[in-house]
Amino acid sequence: NWQGAFYLYGLGLPLALVAATRLRVPSTKSDAGIKADRTSLSIIWKSATILKTYLLVAAAATVVYAVVIYTPLYLKETIGAGPELNGVVLAIRAVGAAVTSAFFASHLAQRFGKRGAIAFGFSLMALTIFTIPFLSHLVWIIPTAILFGVGFGVLTPNLYDCLAEVSPPETRTTILAIATGFNSLGQFICPILLGPVWKYIGLPYVFYGAAVLAAIACSISLTKPQKQQQQA
Repeated sequence: NWQGAFYLYGLGLPLALVAATRLRVPSTKSDAGIKADRTSLSIIWKSATILKTYLLVAAAATVVYAVVIYTPLYLKETIGAGPELNGVVLAIRAVGAAVTSAFFASHLAQRFGKRGAIAFGFSLMALTIFTIPFLSHLVWIIPTAILFGVGFGVLTPNLYDCLAEVSPPETRTTILAIATGFNSLGQFICPILLGPVWKYIGLPYVFYGAAVLAAIACSISLTKPQKQQQQA
């Protein structure tokens, strides 16, 4: 039954044992490490690029979790999809994202620049999620799921690459770790932001709202950094 899915988290116990016995990580509990963390926070608050990228990470997570949470509800209402079919559709998105991240994201960034690749990822996500309420056959649902995964697969590595690029080496780890926190923040915001839309307006408008958010994030990602605007 549905409770069985949560038993998968039990895999964390043997993995924790492997980590504790096999991984050898140098200690970072030093005055230099604490000073580097404080420097990271100072750099973050002074960098509009880092703050903007954090917001884009959160927006991407919000859009993705809108698909994860509400697509199964839509497919159940539209085509009577059960857990197996819903799982397949969600897995296809994940596979599309993984393959794209591994093989195509860097090539797009080299050709169009990181901002262009990020904008392309958001625009593809916006387009595909907007079309969900119009899809009622698997022959269209599956390709749309793949394209959504492609957009997310292009987007994610380039967002983190942007953060790594503007972060000093001594503070890079902390700045990237905070980005993971913003990813979790986006997941947390998703049902708070879109749940009332579903309740009071209807399920299709959840996808329209997520598409609008992705489109806004796309336009933000295309804005030039402040220094470049001043030079222009």
